[in-house]
Amino acid sequence: MVIRAACRLLTRRRECRSSRAAAPSWAAKQQALWSRSLTPLRPLDAPRGRATAWDASWPLQRDPTSVRRARRSVTAQLGEWAVDDLADTAALLVSELVTNALRHTRGPLRLNLRLRQNRLLCEVEDTETLGPVRNAADPDAEGGRGIELLDLLADAWGNTRTATGKTMWFVLQAEDRNRTARGAGDAESAA
Repeated sequence: MVIRAACRLLTRRRECRSSRAAAPSWAAKQQALWSRSLTPLRPLDAPRGRATAWDASWPLQRDPTSVRRARRSVTAQLGEWAVDDLADTAALLVSELVTNALRHTRGPLRLNLRLRQNRLLCEVEDTETLGPVRNAADPDAEGGRGIELLDLLADAWGNTRTATGKTMWFVLQAEDRNRTARGAGDAESAA
């Protein structure tokens, strides 16, 4: 009897050990979690990988001329994508985000554009984790109206914390080309 009980006990212990061996330990789970979150990131001073023909990315230098370069890059890219109706607004808002990044952050910057259907997403990545602060600007002040510009001109905007800092982004909605073409066709048929 004692021998049978000892055999059962040993069998249970082996089963428990094998089930523990099959399940990852706490340390293994933590290592897997951290390895995913700390995978090498593409540095901000390099363009982000181009996923499709509707993605564009440019690293920006810590130089005041980067604002002009960002505006020109956005305008040229939107012309290439045939969404010129967004160019003026996008260039203004991008210059605002790049200027703020140059003023309030340190380290490299990157500008990203993504066009999906008729929605344009513009992102400015930097290495600062703090988001923008809304200030009440005096009527005579030269600055301090960036958030108001985003509120007025962008369809949506925000900031997202990243592993390297943050991304300030805004979305602009382009005219629906199909609806515009149908409207023009309807107007011609009515005439």
